[in-house]
Amino acid sequence: MAGILSSDGHDLWTGGDTILVQLGDILDRGDDEIAILSLLRSLNIQAKSKGGAVFQVNGNHETMNVEGDFRYVDPGAYDECIDFLEYLDECGDNWDDAFLSWINIREKWREERRMSEGQWSPWSFMKRQKGLIARSSLFRPGGLLACELARHAVVLKVDDWVFCHGGLLPHHVAYGVERMNREVSEWMQGFNEDRMQGFNEDSDSPEMPFIATRGYDSVISSIAEETLEAMGAKGMVVGHTPQSNGANCKYDQKIWCIDVGMSSGVLNSRPEVLEIVNDNPRILRHQTESLNELDVLDYL
Repeated sequence: MAGILSSDGHDLWTGGDTILVQLGDILDRGDDEIAILSLLRSLNIQAKSKGGAVFQVNGNHETMNVEGDFRYVDPGAYDECIDFLEYLDECGDNWDDAFLSWINIREKWREERRMSEGQWSPWSFMKRQKGLIARSSLFRPGGLLACELARHAVVLKVDDWVFCHGGLLPHHVAYGVERMNREVSEWMQGFNEDRMQGFNEDSDSPEMPFIATRGYDSVISSIAEETLEAMGAKGMVVGHTPQSNGANCKYDQKIWCIDVGMSSGVLNSRPEVLEIVNDNPRILRHQTESLNELDVLDYL
């Protein structure tokens, strides 16, 4: 739809020097989490060779999993963790080889698991325990996937636009965006493990990873403008809260809310993309269920 990914199933970057930003909450959305992370890393490598880039912004569900909060994990995601660790072992514990190739091998492992399960219960107690142990080892602070997530920021600025999962307020900017990105990354890598304890959505602490700050529904335009001025930015793009009526903008096009809940674990909605070219934003969305028509909403 956005012209950045080949349609032949080979997952090739076709976006040239385009910059793609994914706004987090890849986790807790189904049973292909590691495969999606693998795809995005592969696309970033390909994009960089063409002058482009693929950035990810960590969301609150990434943070929750590193904290060990698995309340929203899909049962199949535990299976993927088990399978991936076994595949990593087959790859001689070569992380890059295993992680980058997982997107290509995931379906084979899933099918082999289905065949091996036969008539046994797909979610027995022992399997549950094994899945929990596998996920905990991968996502705990300092774990392999936690360190992979640590590569990504919680706030990203590209040209005159700010990208973050849940929102950004003036006291976050005053605390220091680079400082917060660094501290969250260090925590995910296993350093300063007590740093994030006690933070929640209602916390006013500037150290809060604010990736769980919900939208801007109750925030007046002047505060959004103050934040953007402090960041030297024209607009902010956020996710976190699914928009049942599609991607939209608020406060004189200063805040763009683009989480449309397109994963099957949320709203299962049709894909939408915010495209920004020469500082002109427009929303691309498929118009029909067959995904053959494209609706373009320009905001000028």
